[in-house]
Amino acid sequence: MNLLSLIYVGAGGCVGSVLRYIISLWFNEKFPNSFVPYGTLLVNVVGSFLLGVILEFSLHGDLSYNVRLFLTTGIMGGLTTFSTFSYETVALINSALYSQAIANVALNLGLGLGGALAGISLVRLIFKF
Repeated sequence: MNLLSLIYVGAGGCVGSVLRYIISLWFNEKFPNSFVPYGTLLVNVVGSFLLGVILEFSLHGDLSYNVRLFLTTGIMGGLTTFSTFSYETVALINSALYSQAIANVALNLGLGLGGALAGISLVRLIFKF
């Protein structure tokens, strides 16, 4: 670990966190009484997809270590919100909204895994890896 790597991660985390905040605000305003927290769902799915794209490309492409840190640990780490997802799911359970809690877990897990698979597949298709 060196100072430059920490700067790359911190800068990326700033970008990802701001993006997450903007997306969550927009979805919460658009869908105030939604069945599940769609802002968190969206950033988890998009983040999973983009992380799949970035990591698959980095396995086969020319991506420097610090750029990979900036994009993955930084931006994707700041963007994706597993801790928020966990808290929101527990809050749904504590409110006895069990079907909503189950739907939230199933959607985040299923679509998040699907996003990662889609990202990997897209890179393999485009770059013939």
